[in-house]
Amino acid sequence: MDIYSARKRSQIMSKISGKKTRPEIVIADLLVRLKYRFRQNDKTIPGTPDIVFPPRRKAIFIHGCFWHGHKKCNRSKLPTTNRVFWKNKIDGNIKRDKRNKRELKKLGWDYLVVWQCEINRSKEEKLKKKIKSYLEK
Repeated sequence: MDIYSARKRSQIMSKISGKKTRPEIVIADLLVRLKYRFRQNDKTIPGTPDIVFPPRRKAIFIHGCFWHGHKKCNRSKLPTTNRVFWKNKIDGNIKRDKRNKRELKKLGWDYLVVWQCEINRSKEEKLKKKIKSYLEK
């Protein structure tokens, strides 16, 4: 049972933003420190990637583990209430992500997915290596 009423839960969920999230800010800051130039949330590119490198034709998606159904991640566990709704919602997000990535590939773009659970201080060096390796290949 949810501790909030349906109206209150709806209010809380409506405040969740898809742009300028903490993970996006952390990755953007990391890229600036690594001296990469990029654009954020470019709507002209399929899927509106969180970060794009137009000359390289590369994009980075920063996915929340819950919202994008990160397999084998504790953060992606479905809520116990309204389970059917959440399963459909997350499955829809996963399908949309696949469709967007296919479209990017068709246009000659490459992409990298960085999961929310990969972004923390203790994993920063590993994340740096992952991003640099992706951008330099």
